[in-house]
Formats: sequence, structure tokens, C-alpha cells
Amino acid sequence: MQRTLWLVVFSFLLVSCQPQSSSTITILDGEQIHTLATTERIPAKLLAEAGITLNPADQVLGNSLPLPLESPLPAGFHTLQIRRAATATLVTPEGERSLSTTAGTVGGALYAAGVQLYAADFVDPPVDTPLNAGMTIAYRPSQELTVTTSGGSARIRSSALTVGAALAGAGIPLVGLDYSLPAESEALPADGQIRVVRVSESVQLVQKPIPFETETVSSPEVELGEQEILQPGQEGLAVARTRIRYEDGQEVSRAVEEESMVRPPETRILQTGTQVVINTTTLGGVTLEYWRAYEMYATIYSPCNSGTGGCSYGTASGMRAGRGVVAVDPSMYSYLQGQRVYIPGYGYGVIGDIGGGYIIEDLIGVSRYRWIDLGFDDNNIVDMSGWLTVYFLAPAPASIPPVMQ
Repeated sequence: MQRTLWLVVFSFLLVSCQPQSSSTITILDGEQIHTLATTERIPAKLLAEAGITLNPADQVLGNSLPLPLESPLPAGFHTLQIRRAATATLVTPEGERSLSTTAGTVGGALYAAGVQLYAADFVDPPVDTPLNAGMTIAYRPSQELTVTTSGGSARIRSSALTVGAALAGAGIPLVGLDYSLPAESEALPADGQIRVVRVSESVQLVQKPIPFETETVSSPEVELGEQEILQPGQEGLAVARTRIRYEDGQEVSRAVEEESMVRPPETRILQTGTQVVINTTTLGGVTLEYWRAYEMYATIYSPCNSGTGGCSYGTASGMRAGRGVVAVDPSMYSYLQGQRVYIPGYGYGVIGDIGGGYIIEDLIGVSRYRWIDLGFDDNNIVDMSGWLTVYFLAPAPASIPPVMQ
């Protein structure tokens, strides 16, 4: 056993003492190629042998992998490559700084500088661009954003300079009247919140009738109190253009932009008769000749029940107040003073007094021209208040009130 151990030690010493055989090492330094026939296997010593000096950021590669300078080359390595560090300028929103890197691409240089890249980051030139010395790299990191619409919310990343550009880049563009909060021209919000409001408008055409006017003309060929339609009249038609605004499907405003007339109204023309015609009728066995039958609203009074606080027998005509004397509004009295009338249920009467028709007009809304006050004796009063027909007996007065025509 001891003899065997001595043989192993002797053999090791024999091999160790034999000179190592040299090998050819090729060193690639850019466009320069250095070839060494050497027994050296330490990269740092090989570089010194070749007279090559490294800068602090330079790298030595073997089979495209970084090699430690002080460790022997692994078996089979016969080619060294020197990658010289390139200096580039990195421009970011915070300012600019110099990069010294051996990375082969822009993306590699940023990664080596500790920049965490996202797909949405802005990098110019692009990340796969080969890195050249003196290159300027513009870098703007993306920001996480939450975009809220009527349909929900979405999280995106963007390095855009404005809200509008960020939305367009995320496939959520503002179209037509749409708007965003903040506005599309503003910078990305610090809180990352963007609201998109979808806006639409519709135009509504609304037809509006235009009332026609009525014009009255007199005709001596038509019987008094009768009317004929010369022109029926027609409503006009206008169209109003209304713009309705919706935000996220809800109506928020409407405004009438314009109103145009489609068809003008056509005046209605009535022909009223002025021809006095004496008519004959029999009421309750009494035959009457009259020139006008006129619906009027009746009230009643007597000498001591006239609302004066005492008894008054005088009238505007000088006749004694009592049954058979009727009163009308002053505007009618001037035409009809002394006119004989017949009223069913009352009998004959004469327009011989005036009253305050305007009071009736104010109290119950009956036109003063349609009011008549029936006189009664104090001891024989009959309540005939209300609407009734008054027959104005022949002959007709020289002038007929216009309202009765």
C-alpha cells in the first residue's frame, strides 16, 4: 500500500514538472484582431500579453458570455471578444444623464441602467435599436390610469403627453362631441383617474299650428243677424327645429335652434248681414213681427228693489219704472231707446231705462251688450233671471247697434 502511494505521488510530480503545451488564443477588439501563441489561460494576463487596456465598463466575452478576468479559461475557449462600453445620453422627464454601457441595444442599455420597462413606455429610438456611441435615448415612463365610462372602468398604462392621446392609444378614443375629465388637451392626471363622457345629439322637428285670424265684413245682401263664410280660414304651419343633447344616454339639454313657417295661416272671412228683414212668428198664441231675435241675460228690478236703498220710480226715458219698462247698458240704450220688445214669459216691454251692464260683465262674465234688466211692479215680482230670447219688434230703429249686426 505504501509502495502504491509513492508511485502516485511520483507520477503527479512528473506531470507537474513537465512544461505545458502552448495554444493559440484569438482576441477580437472591435476591428483589431490579436492572435497569441501562449500557455497562459488567465484572461487578464492574456490581455496584458496582447497589450490591450480595458476601460472600467468594458467587458470580456467568451462564446458571447461574460468571463471573469482572474479565472482560468474553461476548456475549449480559444477566442476572447472585447466589448467596449459606449456612452449614450438618456433624456427623461426628470432631466438627462450619461450612460456608459456595453449593452448591444437601446433596451439593454436601459435595463443595465436599472430602468424597468413596460410595453407602454415611450422609448426613442425603439428598444431593439442597436446602441451606438453618442446616441441620445429619450425615455418617458408610462403611468397606470383608470378610465371610467358609462359601461364600466378599465385600467391602462400610457406614456402619452395628453389625456386624448392616452385614450386613443388605449382604443378608447373621443369621437365627435365626446369629452373627457380632465379635458383631452390636458396632461395625464396625477391621481390616474379619467372619465369619458359619450355625447350624442338628435334633431327633432316639431310641427306647430299657427292660428288664423277672423275678419268680419258687412253685407247688405245678408239678413241682419245672419252670417255667411266667405273664406273658411286655415291654420298655418310652422316647424321648430329642436336640438337634443344626450350625455351617456341621458338627456341633458334641448334648445330650439330655429322656427320656420311652412304654410302661412289663411284669414277666415265672415260676412255679417245688415239687411233688415221683418220676420213673423207666433209664440203662445201671440203673433209677432220682429227684426231681430237676440239671446240676452236677464236680471230683474222694481222701483223699491233696485239696489239704491230706497224707492225710485224715475227712468232715463222719463217713463215710470215698473212692469213693461226694461233697461239695457248705456252703449245699447243710445241706439234702442223706445224700442219695443217681446219676451216669452214676460210679455211686451219698452227699452226705457239704462243700467250698469259693466257690473254684470265683471260679476258673472256676461257681455254688457247681452244684458237686459226686466222691470216689475213691487207687488208682482217674478224671478226671470237667466238667459232668454228677446224679440225686437218692428219697426227697426234707424241705427242698429253694431254688436247686433
